[in-house]
Amino acid sequence: MTGWLAIAGLGPGDAGMVTPEVTEALALATDVVGYIPYVARIAPRPGLTLHATDNRVELDRAAHALAMAADAKRVVIVSSGDPGVFAMAAAVFEALEAGPADWRALDIRVLPGITAMLAASARAGAPLGHDFCAINLSDNLKPWSLIERRIRFAVEADFAIAFYNPRSVARPEGFAHVLAILRETCGAHRPILFARAVSTAEETLRIVPLGEASPDMADMRTMVIVGSSRTRTIERPGGSWLYTPRSAA
Repeated sequence: MTGWLAIAGLGPGDAGMVTPEVTEALALATDVVGYIPYVARIAPRPGLTLHATDNRVELDRAAHALAMAADAKRVVIVSSGDPGVFAMAAAVFEALEAGPADWRALDIRVLPGITAMLAASARAGAPLGHDFCAINLSDNLKPWSLIERRIRFAVEADFAIAFYNPRSVARPEGFAHVLAILRETCGAHRPILFARAVSTAEETLRIVPLGEASPDMADMRTMVIVGSSRTRTIERPGGSWLYTPRSAA
């Protein structure tokens, strides 16, 4: 039996947003590896072993999956959203580059998923309808000075900006600093979307001007999207649509 490794995105939460390609890989897998909450989304079945690990051991998790694939296992590493967006695909390739040479001959596939940025944008309308960028606000793997520099450049370039991992219990002050930078560079009227737990029963969407945004509107389950200078709102009963026109002067 020949082993393989699939790095799969489970989407933002709803089972209907898991792609058929990912569903097929999970049905064929002998082993599923991932962060505890993501592995919990996989239904147990005979012949399948679930390997749930903590969030801070990505490289160990990747090396374990590669070693099992080299041992003829059919392995799926699961991430939420898309595995190539601030998730496990990059960790697997880091482990592959540093690992034994024979790992490079393995059958490795990256299976895309619907990332939180796209799910949140779709729920709100089309805030990413023109040029945009994505910034991960976690400073676990990069210094805060680099995060701040990238935010300022993104605002200067007039991108809509999607922020991942905005505010955790361990670093509550970081997002307050981000809001201060945005108000300084964008003003108080730029629309900002707080989309929490999109596609789940806990989903909430809130669109406010930057001047009314507060740090406690976000947590680690929240996708934050700040509009560009051209992003607009369309008022409607029960809420607003948020969109960025396709053209720019």
